[in-house]
Amino acid sequence: MIDALTSIDRFAWPWAFAALALLPVLSLLWMRRSHRPSALYSATQHARRAAPSLRVRLAWLPAALRLLCLSLLITALARPQSSDDRTKSTTEGIALQLVLDRSGSMEEEETIIDGQRVDRLEAAKAVLAEFVGGNGDDLEGREGDLIGLIAFGSYADTITPLAREHGPLLELLAQIEAPLIREERGTAIGDAIALATARLKRAEDELARRQADEGNDAFELKSKAVVLLTDGENTAGTEDPRAAAALAKELGVRIYCIGIRGGVRRMFMQMQQIDEGLLTDIAEATGGRFWAVDSGDQLREIYREIDSLEKTTIQLDELTDYRERFTPWALGALACLCLETLLSATWLRRLP
Repeated sequence: MIDALTSIDRFAWPWAFAALALLPVLSLLWMRRSHRPSALYSATQHARRAAPSLRVRLAWLPAALRLLCLSLLITALARPQSSDDRTKSTTEGIALQLVLDRSGSMEEEETIIDGQRVDRLEAAKAVLAEFVGGNGDDLEGREGDLIGLIAFGSYADTITPLAREHGPLLELLAQIEAPLIREERGTAIGDAIALATARLKRAEDELARRQADEGNDAFELKSKAVVLLTDGENTAGTEDPRAAAALAKELGVRIYCIGIRGGVRRMFMQMQQIDEGLLTDIAEATGGRFWAVDSGDQLREIYREIDSLEKTTIQLDELTDYRERFTPWALGALACLCLETLLSATWLRRLP
């Protein structure tokens, strides 16, 4: 009862309080009626010397209860309500499969980022971390998106599955290193694309099944994309890159390709060349784009552009559930009416 009285947020019909203006008029009318003499006496001086009894002192109580009853009824008529505000978010998210080249050349050749010379793999990891988690400046992070990470050399490996929680991805991204075994330091671009496409398809099917089972439509998959970063040619693996791209197109997966070229050559090392023709064909076949960069700073600019191309839409629907709280006021009015009737008919009865 107390909670119902203290949780009132609004009155649905506040205009009903205008009726409170009638209460003073009714009060004056009842006062005039109560002061009208009921019996005439030839002398009243002895009655005036008598002390008023408790019943006389409380003669005003029935009228006060009547006014209180009307006040409570008017308040109930104004429909006091409590509200329960809820926000429902519908996220049209992007499923992004990040594919990172960790072949031997990524470690053997250096590039420039933020004025420092680091190997290509370290520069790529730094930019990817900013892309996913944000940098507090021009990259806000990919909150709300399904993001997974695949790293490849001669073999493609899933580092993290597609998930909306990106903490584990950032932790494992920092631990990625180039393979130590020479046979694993190749570049399997076709295998990486095929694995990324399969992961996206599986995530989409799993999301659809979960929504069908739970009736939950809070997350909708807006698009699927692969962001492939490499510095070489397809030299390993069993899948043909163009065939893998054709499968991606069939499944509605867009591929963005980034090739790191140039940079700083280490002594006695032959500069790795990227297959720009292959990467261009892959990107164009799936509706994506290809970029070639010469430094880590340029790489950051490309991921900033991809961030603007693949935007997540979050729609917030504010829902307010109103609950009627007039019952305590109506019950209070009924109690006052019953008490006023009882007192007027018994202990505080007026004669005649």
